[in-house]
Amino acid sequence: MTPNVESLLARIRELQQSLQDELDEKRAEFRYRIEQGRVRFEAEVLARHNALRVSLLTFLRNPRPLFILTAPFIYVLIVPLVLLDLTVMLYQAVCFPVYGIEKVRRADHIVIDRHQLAYLNGLQKLNCIYCGYANGLIAFVREIAARTEQFWCPIKHARRVAEPHASYGRFVDFGDAEGFQARQAELRAALKAGQDS
Repeated sequence: MTPNVESLLARIRELQQSLQDELDEKRAEFRYRIEQGRVRFEAEVLARHNALRVSLLTFLRNPRPLFILTAPFIYVLIVPLVLLDLTVMLYQAVCFPVYGIEKVRRADHIVIDRHQLAYLNGLQKLNCIYCGYANGLIAFVREIAARTEQFWCPIKHARRVAEPHASYGRFVDFGDAEGFQARQAELRAALKAGQDS
């Protein structure tokens, strides 16, 4: 890996830490903490949230009719999402130990906590659970695919990739046959150790 790529990856990690620091500041601003996986707001804030909740009937009177007609198309996706979830968990459980790849923690990606917000009504909470699951699952699957790619074919593409996964920057350049031969074992070893290469 070139020094420039290493420098860019270090800057990305710094930016990610800055983002996390900013989110931590927002916790203080909105006066909540996390205890045993549950969000706890201060009593005054919780009372204000309850007062701002829109009732389910009011919520259902406001949307455009086409929004309601599209709802089944959104919710029918739960079937392929659950099937994807099950098959990817099975794949990881069977293949990753054989390859010696550290498993991806599902809980690091599938985060469902927005239903704890008192200013959301029941349907909004259900929608938030669904979106948290769907987007978290895609992130979980992406990380499993990224580790698989790093193990089997850690080569950058010739064409630009819109949003490459976190490991992509460490891959061997397209067309670098010698680099591929030299780095594939190193990139696999990094996966086994559960660390960045």
